[in-house]
Amino acid sequence: MQSATDSRFDGLVAGYAALAIVIHILEAGLPSPIPGIKPGLANVVTLVVLLRHGWALAAWVVVLRVLVSALLLGTFLTPTFILSLSGACASLTALGLVHLVQQRLPLFSAYGYAMPSACAHMLGQFLVAYALFVPHEGLLKLLPVLSSAALLFGLCTGWLAMRILAAMSPLPRAPSDEPT
Repeated sequence: MQSATDSRFDGLVAGYAALAIVIHILEAGLPSPIPGIKPGLANVVTLVVLLRHGWALAAWVVVLRVLVSALLLGTFLTPTFILSLSGACASLTALGLVHLVQQRLPLFSAYGYAMPSACAHMLGQFLVAYALFVPHEGLLKLLPVLSSAALLFGLCTGWLAMRILAAMSPLPRAPSDEPT
């Protein structure tokens, strides 16, 4: 039988994942001036989840967003899916490392999470694209443009996440957190 805590976790994952999936699908329809450059607005959801609920819940949201979005967009197991998954894995790794540092030495705002996450996402996709799809040194010429875009969009997602977190009401305390 599932506990109330497990049900709450599942409900949070489902709600946040649904929001991230909708944002991802809407963003997929936006035109891109340079292939591979998108703002990554669904990552705002990931940042909010990470900063409010922790890495485990954020990881579930990201995995569900990548899988369900790919199924709904018809890109599952295509190069687009492989690139999306590689970027998500790299981004989650960066978020996990920043979160570990943050737990020991609180240094970072949402910007401190968003910028390494965006750069890792771009680098993960770039390395997979280079290794599997376009193994040509000409691709390396895009790296400065992609890096600049990652930093810019990382700033934007960090700013949006901070604004959203500031507008959200504090989390209710669990009954076990109440003083006796």
